[in-house]
Amino acid sequence: MSCVDAAYMRIKNVFSNGLPVYFSTSGGKDSICIADMLWKLIKRGEIDAKQLTVVFIDEEAIYDCCIELVKMWRMRFLSAGAKFRWYCLPLKQVSCFNMLTNDESWITWDPAKQSVWVRQPPSFAIRSHPRLKKPGEMNYQTFLPLITKDGIMMTGVRAAESVQRLQYMAVLNLGMKGITGTNTIYPIYDWKDSDVWKYIADNSVDIPEAYIWMYQAGENRHSLRISQFFACDSLRGLKHVAETDPDLWERIERREPNAYLVLLYWDSEWYKRRSRTRRKNEAADNKDYKALCREMLFENPDKYFTNKTTRTVAQQYRRLYIKADGIARPRDYRKMHDALIAGDPKLRSMRAIYQDVYGAYAEYAKRFRKGGRV
Repeated sequence: MSCVDAAYMRIKNVFSNGLPVYFSTSGGKDSICIADMLWKLIKRGEIDAKQLTVVFIDEEAIYDCCIELVKMWRMRFLSAGAKFRWYCLPLKQVSCFNMLTNDESWITWDPAKQSVWVRQPPSFAIRSHPRLKKPGEMNYQTFLPLITKDGIMMTGVRAAESVQRLQYMAVLNLGMKGITGTNTIYPIYDWKDSDVWKYIADNSVDIPEAYIWMYQAGENRHSLRISQFFACDSLRGLKHVAETDPDLWERIERREPNAYLVLLYWDSEWYKRRSRTRRKNEAADNKDYKALCREMLFENPDKYFTNKTTRTVAQQYRRLYIKADGIARPRDYRKMHDALIAGDPKLRSMRAIYQDVYGAYAEYAKRFRKGGRV
């Protein structure tokens, strides 16, 4: 069967359990595909809309066009008899800019920053929760399981999005015990980017215009992300906002005064970029990145890691440096250095480096056993 048919089957199987079903949507292309499939199944009478609760964690600093599209889906699901919970809560997020202020937590809808919010929450939004006692007490990855624990939650996470997502999916034992060992299911986990865009085209599904703006500006279709602006996954889209939406850019700068740094230093080690522009700018780069990493991690760590979060990250990178000694390549040490400079609070870059180092070493060992040249 096609991956689309498989996704439909997974969704119907979830509803057949008779439990409450939660769908966590971000308003991005992946969750929009699931929303469209849910909508079609409801219209065909193949699933019960009364079982469904759609959950949207509004991250405040996102595109206006994305918000308008989520509002449209809210009206559709409500009219069909489903529930829709739109949360605007002070949850902790990671910001790529806060390395400059020794603080890697950014709080959405922070009550202390209400005068500079990127926009105002809608009137129907849920603004508080009994388990959230103070701003920044938890992030949305902790909050979501808390509010969906009485049922099954669906999300649009896909293995093809990144090496980290692939590794995450690999350890879930999909199809073994229960669903994934948790209450979460991923109906389109095996879709590629091309599958997502083909579904959108074949079904004439509306998407946020921000995708079109970024693509027209030259972004690769595999790199189009529209979650909150300051996250490492979606930061690349921020540099186009000033050109495409000056009003939104003004609001972003009020909320995050360091946002202009993306325009100045995007093609640099600050953002772990290895673009053609950076290679041109650093054509005469003869740095010893292994020595630089050693200096940062072992010889002078207090200079570079000045808060609890960065010190914890540095501890993990010290382990990587020791384990990879003797098998890591110069390019691997350069990636380590870039990640330490830019910040890696979720250790995503570190996991990718582990994958590169040991994947390359396994290939080397395979050729060596066969007597080939290395």
